[in-house]
Amino acid sequence: MENAKITSLYDLSHTMAADYLKGFTYPWEALKGISDMIIALGKTLSPDEYDSPAENVWIHKTAKVFPSAYIGAPCIIGAETEVRHCAFIRGSALVGSNCVVGNSAELKNVIIFDNVQTPHYNYVGDSILGYKSHMGAGSITSNVKSDKTNVVIKSGNEQIVTGIKKIGAMLGDYVEVGCNSVLNPGTVIGRHSNIYPTSCVRGVVPENSIWKNSGEVIAKR
Repeated sequence: MENAKITSLYDLSHTMAADYLKGFTYPWEALKGISDMIIALGKTLSPDEYDSPAENVWIHKTAKVFPSAYIGAPCIIGAETEVRHCAFIRGSALVGSNCVVGNSAELKNVIIFDNVQTPHYNYVGDSILGYKSHMGAGSITSNVKSDKTNVVIKSGNEQIVTGIKKIGAMLGDYVEVGCNSVLNPGTVIGRHSNIYPTSCVRGVVPENSIWKNSGEVIAKR
């Protein structure tokens, strides 16, 4: 399943997790160790550049965190990032530079590359969002199947049994997710692809595609 590999989805020069991610073939394989990775990485950050307002929380001095936001450990917030009103970072979140974690957005066990926006009422859990990807207002990642069984990644006739119960979405670089869309457990969206608003997405969406509905995914011209 070549189109679901880390090398096909991400330019690793846009995340502090680059060395960590290079140790895996598929992005969901990296989910289990995010917390430990953040703690190890945080301990290497310069206090001249990062404040540490709580144990295992590091916030770049140029980041803007609204007073009403909650930031749980472990967490790293990168340079020039905005964490806005009532954002809820539950922990195990590596948020890159120049990102937006918006009003009432919730993050949990995620790697957020640089220049990513989750600006309005988003839930992003057990997910990896690539460089300059954008979650439209109200769009969410669903990370647990309704029958609570392990997630299976599907691409046409191919499938990978992950052995993992909680997997949200893997968004490649420059992905645009339309407002009020639901990305079902194990969704993988290739680079430069767009998701129509109010979509219910599952499986692997090829790069440079437009998802209109489950029966209509077209290549960009």
